[in-house]
Amino acid sequence: MTDLRRVPVDGVLERVESTLGTRLDRATVIRKRRSVGARTGRDTWVRIERRGLDRIGMQGGDGTPSAEALSGVAKPAWLAGIAWRDEVEPVMWRADETTLLPSAPVGSAVVTDAPQLPYGWWAQLNASLDALAQHRTNRIATPDTKTITQELAARTIHQVFPQVDVTVSEWHPAHADLNWANMTAPEFCVFDWEDWGMAPRGLDSATLWAASLAVPSLADRVRAERSADFASRDGKVMTLFVAAKILGPHAHPEDPRRVGARALAEQVVQELQTD
Repeated sequence: MTDLRRVPVDGVLERVESTLGTRLDRATVIRKRRSVGARTGRDTWVRIERRGLDRIGMQGGDGTPSAEALSGVAKPAWLAGIAWRDEVEPVMWRADETTLLPSAPVGSAVVTDAPQLPYGWWAQLNASLDALAQHRTNRIATPDTKTITQELAARTIHQVFPQVDVTVSEWHPAHADLNWANMTAPEFCVFDWEDWGMAPRGLDSATLWAASLAVPSLADRVRAERSADFASRDGKVMTLFVAAKILGPHAHPEDPRRVGARALAEQVVQELQTD
């Protein structure tokens, strides 16, 4: 998979500037594995994503503009977008222009130090996730760019926890990449909506818990704040789903989250086996 941190993107930036009619401030460019972002000359933000056609599926690759219909969720407003197919590879490029973030991202995707979050931040997080769960969509969430299905959840979990029934019943909209790099503070908002869609209940809560495991007190706080999700049967299944990615055959053996992930996962397996 092409890593946009390691390949030239000048041509892509120039195409976006020409089509959207604005200048991208090169001093503000942030390059990630599959996306590039920059501030524009009209004080907005443009995020450019490269996604293989095989990863688009039924969603069509329009996560950010489609998320504009979500009421009650703190997020940047979508303003404009363009998309085109790569001339050489089976890849779609998409650029979306949004309002600027109200604050800086909390941290990296997986944190190793507890972030300093103001009073009320957690209430804003809960309000947004609860509002999101009330919506409905034809989109299916794509955590790690893979369309989540019952079969995917079972296959991922059973690589590590083979003797547990992981059938899910409740499906709600999820951001599907809820980590500390995709939320802001001190003012809360959540951004990067390209993977959102229907998912088993608790996917977002479990994903944020997994991103917090290197700081046990933070992981405990996530579980306390989203206790209803974690107490639900589907939330327990999603806990195993994200834990299996940390503990599975392709995981990093020195991941500092492994101890915490295994401890809770073993407890959850017991709970599911006795339900």
